[in-house]
Amino acid sequence: MAMAAGFYGLDLTVFMVKVSSEQKPNRKTLIETHGARLIPSPSNTTECGKAILAQDPDYGGSLGCAISEAIEMAVKTNNCRYVLGSVLNHVVLHQSIIGQEVKAAMDKYGIKPDIIIGCAGGGSNLGGLIAPFMGEKLAGKSETRFIAVEPASCPSFTRGRYAYDFGDSAKTTPLIKMMTLGGAFSPSPNHAGGLRYHGMNPILARLYKDGYIEARAEKQSDVFDAAVKFMKVEGILPAPESSHAIKATIDEALACKKSGEKKVILMGLSGTGYFDLSAYSAYNNKTMTDHIPTDKDLQRGFASIPDIPQNKG
Repeated sequence: MAMAAGFYGLDLTVFMVKVSSEQKPNRKTLIETHGARLIPSPSNTTECGKAILAQDPDYGGSLGCAISEAIEMAVKTNNCRYVLGSVLNHVVLHQSIIGQEVKAAMDKYGIKPDIIIGCAGGGSNLGGLIAPFMGEKLAGKSETRFIAVEPASCPSFTRGRYAYDFGDSAKTTPLIKMMTLGGAFSPSPNHAGGLRYHGMNPILARLYKDGYIEARAEKQSDVFDAAVKFMKVEGILPAPESSHAIKATIDEALACKKSGEKKVILMGLSGTGYFDLSAYSAYNNKTMTDHIPTDKDLQRGFASIPDIPQNKG
């Protein structure tokens, strides 16, 4: 989601990816109960939304598209500001409270994580979780492994390019050096809505390029298999986004079991799935599908990456 907020928070408009608003109607109800206005994106309320719909009336939307609409509304509305929720470095700074609290708790009991695993979409939640632990790694004080897990349907880490790109579909943001699939990349309407973004946080992208972060992409059905196992053991229904981390955590634990190694695995459970029951219904009814973009699909997105000298070579 992307938000355009009145200066004192008296009026709030939320642009929510259209397919997510359809998949998560109860989230829309909650947002509107708080007094906000929710607009499925792309919409006819902005010029960039109209342009996107003119090209494809059935387009299900993307986070890049919702960001474009929120920015346009903020720019054209008096006493209005755009509130960013992911991707940029200052958001990772805010999210680092997650990692600070986790590290304080682990230090209290003398626990050192061997592996830290988190889901990755725009990257702010993962970046916040690993921040203090990565600081130790960069200082040569630990050998912790960091694993980012993304959807195979939106593989910005594992199949993206490291380039300067726009953070939104309408190309209104400053250029950002990140792992990207290109602003024109159209992600499939999978149920991990919070991970359907074409780019990755600049800090995480650089850490990945420098070999400090590992990344893997998981299919939707495999992720939900892991989510259901987790729920039956822990009694917590995880969000589809968080379930990507669960899938990788189970895999790492089984690898330890096979090798006989004992490792401390820290996993970020970033949300519950009670707004995602339609996704679990699709899983239970066996109507859930997996989509992995072809190289041709990715090329359409790559073609939208700015053709500038810094992106050559």
